[in-house]
Amino acid sequence: MIITPLLVIFLIVVFILLFLFLNTVDKRKWLSGIISLILTPFAFFFIFYPFLNIISSYHYQKYFDSEAWLEQPALRYEMIDHTVASDTLMTASKKQITALLGEAEWLTWDEAKNTHDTNKWNYGLGIKPGAFTGERECVEITFKNDTVVALKTYQEDITFENENE
Repeated sequence: MIITPLLVIFLIVVFILLFLFLNTVDKRKWLSGIISLILTPFAFFFIFYPFLNIISSYHYQKYFDSEAWLEQPALRYEMIDHTVASDTLMTASKKQITALLGEAEWLTWDEAKNTHDTNKWNYGLGIKPGAFTGERECVEITFKNDTVVALKTYQEDITFENENE
């Protein structure tokens, strides 16, 4: 385990909270201090740390990898931030995008033409981990003259097939 300043701060906070709680049970500070010192690692790793992971939405960031994109569509959200920031796909042609990302999963609907817009391709990025996640991540790739001009990430509500029944 790597000891970081944030880890030390969190451990101190857990120790202080345990100490204050145990002081309400028994007024002997030396006994509360020893028990708090012994219980701090257990309280941190079995209560505080899991709770922190549930409420936070941290996820790993990866560099774009075409093979991983195609093989693990549920983990694409890990690559998209770097892909957008580095302009990895900018100025690529539709053929290059098809080779890198595969066929478009769906096309954006154009209300004016009442049809699908063949210059706006969409891909699902998966669902970011977290307890309160009710949306899945998606990316829209916009083409102009057969060349990528924009990448836009957005969230879409998660729906299930049996919800309407």
